Amino acid sequence: MAGWFSFLHGEATAGDVLALHRVEEVLRRAGLGYDVVWSPGFRAEGPHLADVDPGAYSHLVFVCGPVHGPQVEELHRRFAHCVRVAVGTSVIDPGSPAVTGFHRVLARDAAGGGPTQDLAARAPGLPARPVVGVVLTRGQHEYGPRRRHDEVAAAVTRWLAGKDCARLELETRLDAHDWRLSATPAQLESVLARLDLVVTDRLHGLVLALRAGTPALAVDPVAGGAKVTAQARACGWPALVAAERLDARQLEHWWRWCLTGGRGSARRIRAAFRAGAAPDGADRLVEALAPHPAG
Repeated sequence: MAGWFSFLHGEATAGDVLALHRVEEVLRRAGLGYDVVWSPGFRAEGPHLADVDPGAYSHLVFVCGPVHGPQVEELHRRFAHCVRVAVGTSVIDPGSPAVTGFHRVLARDAAGGGPTQDLAARAPGLPARPVVGVVLTRGQHEYGPRRRHDEVAAAVTRWLAGKDCARLELETRLDAHDWRLSATPAQLESVLARLDLVVTDRLHGLVLALRAGTPALAVDPVAGGAKVTAQARACGWPALVAAERLDARQLEHWWRWCLTGGRGSARRIRAAFRAGAAPDGADRLVEALAPHPAG
């Protein structure tokens, strides 16, 4: 089986891979064996088109995407002896060699025919994965030689890339003109409240996550600790890693805690915020603004 996820310069979309899962399910139920070829840019372990022996196969099934272009035409030449079937595809030009090279096209949409549901719609159900907001900064140059921001961001993102989770990059910066950013705190808080976990090296990444009742795995990017450490202490939040102690073991420990007991702890801190259980600077602001007697 092949698709746009198989070509060297193709791409693997979630919809394409789910469509593949639907076809795999049908073939397994029918007791039919198959191999799937992948782009080396997506799955380095393969198998890849360049490595497979066309003579080892009797059929070629092309899954999902548009039936169009020289890459699809090359499949017809290379697998000329095979029965070639396209399934769940879009037919843009019925007369193109990419289309006419197939013995049969089970299209999802084509001129002159009614559409059928995309294969991804009936793909086998998937287990839920943690949804993780990632709030990182590479700035804060005011900390000078104590800055470890670049190293922290690189280590955290490298570690996150290996986690089986849905990652959502977020910004605490507001912008009324950039559609990719929240324009108000309420918009950002609505996102944070729907997450399972926030990974952050920002003070407000920590505070806003807890305000939303979402556990935060916080890393202080300043050697020796700075405002992130101070704020974690002020909030009574334990899931904090110092820049000097940043390693996979520490991250894994707090990751597990945040996704288990951390949710209840975050909600208790949210309740304490709302109740005003701990003082903040504004509590003494009016007093500070009062006239002072002349010295």
